[in-house]
Amino acid sequence: MDIRDYNRRAWDAESAKGNPWTVPVDAETIARARSGDWQIVLTPQKPVPQDWFPALPGLEVLCLASGGGQQAPILAAAGAQVTSYDNSPRQLQADAMVAEREGLDLRTIAGDMRDLAALADASFDLVVHAVSNCFVPDVLPVWREAFRVLRPGGELLAGFGLPATYIFDDLAMEEDRLEVRYSIPYSDLTSLSEERRQYYIDRNEPMQFGHSLQDQIGGQLAAGFVLVDCFEDRREGVALDRHLATFMATRARKPG
Repeated sequence: MDIRDYNRRAWDAESAKGNPWTVPVDAETIARARSGDWQIVLTPQKPVPQDWFPALPGLEVLCLASGGGQQAPILAAAGAQVTSYDNSPRQLQADAMVAEREGLDLRTIAGDMRDLAALADASFDLVVHAVSNCFVPDVLPVWREAFRVLRPGGELLAGFGLPATYIFDDLAMEEDRLEVRYSIPYSDLTSLSEERRQYYIDRNEPMQFGHSLQDQIGGQLAAGFVLVDCFEDRREGVALDRHLATFMATRARKPG
């Protein structure tokens, strides 16, 4: 399976279904952002702390694999010069639609989050990477590329699922049961039975990968980042999340 091609089509389908990460923000949200009242999420619920952001006016921001008409147009309305880079054309179309509707200056580029060759070295002040690296089998290139395109002193704000998210049977969780079934690293391509994998393919669901903390956090450090801060988050109404946080956001800086 060409995972990039499959997940591109699957996320186009998610956009058509109205997945919460694909619903563009409304005009009122953009109007508030223009007046300085804004927030974004990198994880399911908890807003990113305002003190994680530098002053946005004129800031060069890359929204990495964060299309969907949410983070990118909000940051653009708050004054940033935003580039949205995403694998899904429909997610990029959502960003472009909000930008056109609201008169925002926002650039969109289609591409794989692991390969930012279309972007120059040291060309951004901030990279915003909402939960999405679970859709690529290797997260380390994502961190290396984010480091490359940031200017010295620039920061990466990233959200991701914690490993515990992937060791439980998700169909059992839909029935409010917790059943440990898988190991980390996890892959829909190799961890699932053929029957279960086909079940997800028939539903046009994106293929997911569960990465270790060594790759999620250690990978940022290995790329050259310095970890500045982090927080945990949970999903609403999910059995596992009643017991522990299943998502994390990190703030990391490129020295210089």
